[in-house]
Amino acid sequence: MAKLDKQAVLLLLVQALFGVANALSGTFVPVYLWKASESYMLIGWFTFAQYALSGLTFWVAGKWVKEHNKMNSLRVGITLSGVFYCAVLLLGEGAKAWAIPLGAMNGIAMGMFWIAFNVVYFEVTEPDTRDRFNGWAGLLGSSAGIIAPWISGLLITTMQGEKGYRLIFTISLFIFSVSVVLSFWLKKRKAEGHYNWKHGIQQLTRKGNPWRRMFAAIMAQGVREGVFMFLVGLTVYIATKNESKLGAYSLITSLVALISFWAVGKWLKKSRRLVSMLIGVIMIGVVILPLFWNVSYTTLLMFGIGTSLFMPLYIIPMTSRVYDLIGESKESASEREEFVVLREAGLTIGRIIGLSAYLIVLPITDSPRAITWLLLGVGIVPIAGWWLMRPFLKMKPS
Repeated sequence: MAKLDKQAVLLLLVQALFGVANALSGTFVPVYLWKASESYMLIGWFTFAQYALSGLTFWVAGKWVKEHNKMNSLRVGITLSGVFYCAVLLLGEGAKAWAIPLGAMNGIAMGMFWIAFNVVYFEVTEPDTRDRFNGWAGLLGSSAGIIAPWISGLLITTMQGEKGYRLIFTISLFIFSVSVVLSFWLKKRKAEGHYNWKHGIQQLTRKGNPWRRMFAAIMAQGVREGVFMFLVGLTVYIATKNESKLGAYSLITSLVALISFWAVGKWLKKSRRLVSMLIGVIMIGVVILPLFWNVSYTTLLMFGIGTSLFMPLYIIPMTSRVYDLIGESKESASEREEFVVLREAGLTIGRIIGLSAYLIVLPITDSPRAITWLLLGVGIVPIAGWWLMRPFLKMKPS
């Protein structure tokens, strides 16, 4: 397998620092808002604003990234993430009254960072290096998840809450600053062409276009993410009432994910993507079943370890194949910014569908059994994504 070049390695480092800063504090933002409000709905609407504005920012910022300096979009995203944590820091317990604007701000920050990151990722990798890059990205993300939340949980518990939160948010601000500085060593990449605002609609309304099927598969991925990205950590905290246990949970599950991402990224061959994804999507659904027995720290840990073990089998082939499709021709590669926006639109719509299920179910009942059924319901949707992806996994990327 081909080696990553220096720019790809530097991009991974910038992403890793961004991930560390978010892992330090991001894991605990829903918990922070929960402690201030004890409202599942407030957490839901905070997350809804985050998803919606992230998707909208992808579409709007796509023009900037395509026609101007995409590195500035990357830096603005990192900077706005720092501003978000600074706002939470200054508002303190009053953050609950500003949950939706805060969610929107964080969504804009994420959108600005990831639209630029995903386009640059496409430019610094080739079909032969994407699985390796994604494996390293998952490995570094897992490494961040091992240490950062564990340290945060210990600090919050030791410093008895508010002081601990203030410290971890401040450390995140510092790491975001380092990430911005490091990004200046990434080469300014040439802007080409004009941004097509209607590109996504044109792709999805064209009969026989492969993106119609790919878009639906991406939506299936988003449905699961829409709930799992925030509800699992919150459920662990509510089950234990202890931030240090949430940090330990993240440490253990991220360690497993690190090993799994490394192994899959190193040994997964293109010819095995179809089987790999099938095993992955089935098992990330099966590991939810212990929660029907009892929602406790032990069963949540079983679920978390299982998810971390099998998720790379699903997510690495999924991500790599999407970008292979973008690069299948010179014409589609020249429209990479628009295709990255289209991919994010699929994820955003899927996340909002999943989150809408959460917002419908939780006002009716927030019992552990209801939450488990919700997790299972959205957790098995990626199976549909695998079914939709089969033609792409059978063909050889050019």
